[in-house]
Amino acid sequence: METLDKFDLAILHELQTDGRLSNAELSTRVGLSAAPCWRRVRALEEGGFIKGYRAEIDRHKIGLGVLAFVRLDADRNTGDATSAMEEAIRKLPEIIACHYISGTGTFELQVVARDLDSFSRFALKSLLNLPNVKDMHTSFSLGEIKSSSVLPLGHLSDKAP
Repeated sequence: METLDKFDLAILHELQTDGRLSNAELSTRVGLSAAPCWRRVRALEEGGFIKGYRAEIDRHKIGLGVLAFVRLDADRNTGDATSAMEEAIRKLPEIIACHYISGTGTFELQVVARDLDSFSRFALKSLLNLPNVKDMHTSFSLGEIKSSSVLPLGHLSDKAP
């Protein structure tokens, strides 16, 4: 499945908004009968457009009040050194996102912690001891304006939702 039509785009839109929709409700919302809708969802999953389903948890409700943005500078940007750093980063559940970045630094991390003391202990024990770390710069979120994993679909079609 390389080309997405209006039904595929509508399915993607609806499932991004509410991944718990039943097939019956989804088919009603996108204007298909149940069987073709189910087949399209399966094709979108098999084609890699839908990578999975998960619950969105409020980090504050589970006691993770600190969100930090951490830029790590690598000592060396060689293949082996970078791979070791990536592998170590993947093992730390407190790091909820990691990106290679352009400009100053090598990686930009999003890190969650209970409080500033917890973050400080994690940074000293784990982040600064990651392989190949040269330097670390941290900024803290003072308030969340927007947080969404819903991707825009309008560029795929003029008629996308």
